[in-house]
Amino acid sequence: DLEKEQLKTLKKVVRSFENGFPLENLAQITEILNLCAEKMNEKEAFTEPLCELIKLCGLPFHKKKFSDEASYSVTVSKSIAQLGYLMRVPSSQVRIQICKCVVSFYDMKLPRKLLPGYQPTSAKYKIQMAELGGLAETLVLSLALVEEQLTEKLWVLKALQHLCSSGVNCRLMMKARAASRLCLYLNDVDPSGQLVLRSSEILWNLLENSSKEEVVNQLSSLECVYALKEVFVDLLMHGFRHCDRQLRNDLLVIATLLAENPIAPMIESGFTKLLIVLATFSEVKIPNPLIKDLKLTYSYEDFEMKKLLFNAIGVLCKDPCTVQLLSENDVMPALLYYVKPNQKPGFHGWTAAQYEELQLHAIAILASVAPLLVDKYLSCQANTLLLVFLEWCIGQDPFFGQGNSFHGTGGRGNKLAQMHYSLRVLRSVVSLYDDGVDLNLCNQGAISQLLDVLKYAVNKSKEKEDAILLETQADILFILSALCENDLHRKELFSHEGVDILISFIRMDPKKLYSGLGHNHLLFSALDCLWSCVIGCYKAEDSFLEKEGIFLLLDLLALKQKNLYNVILGILLEFCDNPKTTSHITTWQGEKDQTAANLLIQLWRQEELELGVKRDQYGRIVDMKRPIASSFQKQQEVIPMPANCPSFAILEISENIRAKIYSLFCKLGFENLSGLSAEDFVTLAIIQHYIDFKVGEVWSELCAELKEEFKPIESDEEALKIILELSENTGRKVAAQQTEVLQSQHHQEIQEEQKIYAKIIATNKQKKIVNKSWENFLTRTSNYEALKKAKRLQEKSIEASRSKSKTQNGTFHSTDIKGLGTTV
Repeated sequence: DLEKEQLKTLKKVVRSFENGFPLENLAQITEILNLCAEKMNEKEAFTEPLCELIKLCGLPFHKKKFSDEASYSVTVSKSIAQLGYLMRVPSSQVRIQICKCVVSFYDMKLPRKLLPGYQPTSAKYKIQMAELGGLAETLVLSLALVEEQLTEKLWVLKALQHLCSSGVNCRLMMKARAASRLCLYLNDVDPSGQLVLRSSEILWNLLENSSKEEVVNQLSSLECVYALKEVFVDLLMHGFRHCDRQLRNDLLVIATLLAENPIAPMIESGFTKLLIVLATFSEVKIPNPLIKDLKLTYSYEDFEMKKLLFNAIGVLCKDPCTVQLLSENDVMPALLYYVKPNQKPGFHGWTAAQYEELQLHAIAILASVAPLLVDKYLSCQANTLLLVFLEWCIGQDPFFGQGNSFHGTGGRGNKLAQMHYSLRVLRSVVSLYDDGVDLNLCNQGAISQLLDVLKYAVNKSKEKEDAILLETQADILFILSALCENDLHRKELFSHEGVDILISFIRMDPKKLYSGLGHNHLLFSALDCLWSCVIGCYKAEDSFLEKEGIFLLLDLLALKQKNLYNVILGILLEFCDNPKTTSHITTWQGEKDQTAANLLIQLWRQEELELGVKRDQYGRIVDMKRPIASSFQKQQEVIPMPANCPSFAILEISENIRAKIYSLFCKLGFENLSGLSAEDFVTLAIIQHYIDFKVGEVWSELCAELKEEFKPIESDEEALKIILELSENTGRKVAAQQTEVLQSQHHQEIQEEQKIYAKIIATNKQKKIVNKSWENFLTRTSNYEALKKAKRLQEKSIEASRSKSKTQNGTFHSTDIKGLGTTV
């Protein structure tokens, strides 16, 4: 009779707490649940009361005080965790009830009647306690117990669907390898289709709410990839409902994420080949047994799948092992299919907007695939197709782009997006510097056509500047640079119109460099194009010089943009091989009549300041042994290195602009430089001996390395000593020369000061004379006796000035005017 009494008591407990359990009773209720679970192994009669108690756990718990939620949090979390452990009970009814209970956490309904003195816990309290108790992890592990029971498995998945909305639960599920477990169940028999639907939703939440890398790694086993492939193919071939197509696309996205993982066996499983064949089957029309009887319906889901497949090609081509499959399955012709003018509203059932989106996406993917399949690229005459397409892009044909997609940005009402991505393709192939590709392009007049496209883009940007147009111009300049770099004939072709365009870029308003649209990138591209397409061709160089290009380069250099120094100085140095260039550099004048020599010396001083080179307050050499060594160089310890490895002294040459400035002065000369102050001459003395100091640095490193390895013989040691002394003497000689310049300047300043002082004295003396004269004048006008005295002195002075010899028979003229009344 004990068993009957226990069942009676359980029914009383259920009736007593039909509106929910108080928090203080949960520990005892949990104990009762465990006892019932143990009894069920012997008697099935305990199944119903156990299910009833679990059902009551789905109702809100009751609390007396607001603080009870925090006070009982440990007990509650353990109780909810215990629900997960009850999945061990071999009863379908109990397991389903547990899952229903978990689902009810997310749709909490208030009980019809509250216990006196109690109130329900907050709506999210149970969800938080489930996270704290690790319920999600337990339910994932319980999937192993319900592998053969479809109904129970679907209920567990439904519970996990709700739980995986939280990041905490997703991380707990990943600890139990939820991703790989779910993927392996995808192919299980399920007439309802709910298994795949729920599993894919959970996988998506895991990707969004936990570590994407960890999820992908769990899915990257051969078994998981096979399972994913099979369910994808099944949905592809037999899924005709709207939800089937959506689910197929979701799985395709997951497959693409797997393709990004190098360790995922996509090729081994045949998934890579399937995706490539799917992406190209509607363009190349070649029958393939993998997709026999597949038909595209042009629905929105099929349109999305097409875009996802193009995206998958872009991901797959990053794996070198995929190149052979891309070549064998005609990916190149399939993508080039879209490189043609849009002549009618829609193609093959797609709307105009959809076709444009597919077209732009295909051309964007072509930019990634073309460099991998150069032979296919040339055999398909891709260069010809792209050049014809570019001609259409700048033509007058009426076409209004929709500009709806990511790739269509900036292309609404025009053909700029098509032009932008076509140039991307050309840029990607010419960056290979493949002679066959470059020759094929140039033989079709690509240089003159690209210049036409560039002028078109420049004119468009005058109407309205945006990032896409600026990037387009930069891409064209890069393509021209790559084509002309080592070919004199191509440089001559470029010079006819290209020099004028480059001049316009170099004249760019400096304020635009800070706009953030990409003017900085455009300027660098123009300078690179100048270096590659103009320098080395005297005809192009002379044209650039005639248009005052050197002046513009020096104006840019005077802006003191540090990131421009190396490029501009390098270009100026290359130009100096042309004998006409030096006169242009020496003629240039900047703000406040600044000369090029003064500008270069200022840049040298600025560079040395940043490098931490020691100088005194007047800019003179301080360290005679290492006059031009930077602070970083001095901190380096002596490390013996092989002969083919450059030392710090050599590496330093390429890391700053001092070598370029020295080389420019070697071209300009160190004498007869105008516009320089004494401070400039002090710095110039260092620049003039830069190569001597650099040689001394190398010898110093060599000596230090030798002493680290072994002791030189006496004659070698003497020779090394003399070489080092010679270098140090050069430093002293330059320091003495600098001192002499400063002393000469000081002497000159003193002389100038004396001249100015003498001038001041003379001026003061003259002022005194003028003042004395004025005082005498005032005295004469106010004192009659003083006036008579002045008159007598005047007459006496006149008389003294007359010649003593008498003029014979001459007329005498009196100097007095009779009746004069003036005092002047």
